[in-house]
Amino acid sequence: MMDWTDRHCRFFHRLITRRTRLYTEMVTTGALIHGDRSRHLDFDAAEHPLALQLGGSEPEDLAACAKLAADWGYDEVNLNCGCPSERVQRGAFGACLMAEPQLVARGVKAMRDAVGIPVTVKHRIGIDTNDDYGFVRDFVGTVAEAGCEVFVVHARSAWLQGLSPKENREIPPLRYGHAHRLKADFPALTIVVNGGLRAEAEIALQLAQVDGVMVGREAYHAPWSMAGWDARFFGDAAGAVEREAVEAAMLRYMEREGVRGVPWSHIARHMLGLWNGTPGARRWRQLWSDHRLKGERPARVAQLATEARLGACVEA
Repeated sequence: MMDWTDRHCRFFHRLITRRTRLYTEMVTTGALIHGDRSRHLDFDAAEHPLALQLGGSEPEDLAACAKLAADWGYDEVNLNCGCPSERVQRGAFGACLMAEPQLVARGVKAMRDAVGIPVTVKHRIGIDTNDDYGFVRDFVGTVAEAGCEVFVVHARSAWLQGLSPKENREIPPLRYGHAHRLKADFPALTIVVNGGLRAEAEIALQLAQVDGVMVGREAYHAPWSMAGWDARFFGDAAGAVEREAVEAAMLRYMEREGVRGVPWSHIARHMLGLWNGTPGARRWRQLWSDHRLKGERPARVAQLATEARLGACVEA
């Protein structure tokens, strides 16, 4: 989820769920080897457990970046073999790597030889017309032989020609059964399913078949949907919080980051869904999104937004 799950977004999500594993946006090996490493890799200690998702295909580069991830303190490094965008394809990584399982296996082995943290793979169930179960089964089997023990299965094929990345998240049909069959065929592996899952009940049904569930855009747009996950899926009700407490913590975070030169608007955009589904949520979002208020201190914007939200509650 490039440009979405940056460190500010992850800090916000961690306030809502303490136990769920968080993933970074995909970072290319080139960006880490040649770019601003701190910008891509820095994170708050509160974000653990945290995985760095890499985009790349050259085993030597992947190994070097996995070493950076371990040195920075990440808990996992995840290789993206699922992104279908044309830009990613031009870089010869993402979903097109599913056509080269031996190359993926070499990359996984190189990373495992370089670091002691888990090396995992996120992938689709197929690419273009190669969407029968045997294709993904053979891909997983080959990569597993290189030592990968965790596979995050986006249960749609990736159509590399003719569909945009957005359409690739909506048009190819979801086939959760492929992930279930992978678990049956590879019981020793950890199989995590991804794609189209929203409600807790849907997640619970999948957890009866596989080892884990990854939720992306629903968690971003409806973040409070995560509020019950720790209690229901981890048996941990101790960290339950209220929305007001999360908003207050984000305000303190904005003020802290502001001292470091980060505009509060760069942070607030990630929490706009906090009050979704409640009276006054629309007015609250409007205040935090109002470009005319960007010169105000975040405490003042928070005051205005809360007053607007509560006023709408009274009217309702």
